Amino acid sequence: MSFRKHVEKRLRKKEKKYEIEQLMKEKRSEEYEVLEEVFDRSTLMVIYDFLNKGTINEIHGVVKAGKESRVYWGKDKQGNELAIKIYLTVSAEFRKGILKYIEGDPRFKGVRHDTRSLIFAWAQKEFKNLEQTRAAKVRAPKPIAVKNNVLIMEFIGENGVSAPSMKEQSPKNPEKTYRILLDYLRKLYSKAELVHGDLSEYNIMIWRGRPVLFDMAQAVPLSHPMGDFFLHRDLTNVNKYFSRLGVEVSSVEECYRWVTGRGES
Repeated sequence: MSFRKHVEKRLRKKEKKYEIEQLMKEKRSEEYEVLEEVFDRSTLMVIYDFLNKGTINEIHGVVKAGKESRVYWGKDKQGNELAIKIYLTVSAEFRKGILKYIEGDPRFKGVRHDTRSLIFAWAQKEFKNLEQTRAAKVRAPKPIAVKNNVLIMEFIGENGVSAPSMKEQSPKNPEKTYRILLDYLRKLYSKAELVHGDLSEYNIMIWRGRPVLFDMAQAVPLSHPMGDFFLHRDLTNVNKYFSRLGVEVSSVEECYRWVTGRGES
């Protein structure tokens, strides 16, 4: 028996509790088929809940797949494009990698350290970080909803085609983009009170001529014990990238003083 048929059989047994049969009659089979074998029943139930509430109206194919998560393209009832990010709950290695970003973050004090609890907290963390980032007037996907390991955001791109990352496509005006990114880091620091924590060309998109930050789960508050280390690493990564494009970059220490405001009188 295939995994898909196995899940269908189990869900039919729960039809009185979850009203799955009625939901499946209302939704196109295509939307069910894109949910791959890697997702357990709990994850599928979260997706069905979002479908039932109308938060999601359509789910299509994968636009980004990694070891830790899959991002699907979807739409809401108004036809607005969505990025549906599903964190995998089976990656023990991923659990080890995220601990250093969660421990020391007072917003998630007391989170249990089992893999599932940490990944649920990770999705919540990305949602909160996106809210704070956008409130600071830094371009990032708009967070829409989160539950367990499923995060729904604004889709950055058009017609299911994601905007390119800077790794995939260099910005047309690298000098201007460099200055914008330093301004983003300054706003993150002073207004959102966050440090991105893992900034590089891999998680900066260029959309309509301007950079957009994504993969924000690892961002930490200024009080985090590794906050300064992460900020120096972010600035080093940004400087290395733009130096390769011929931009005359400031030193990491100069950038650090400007971003934090510690060099100002």
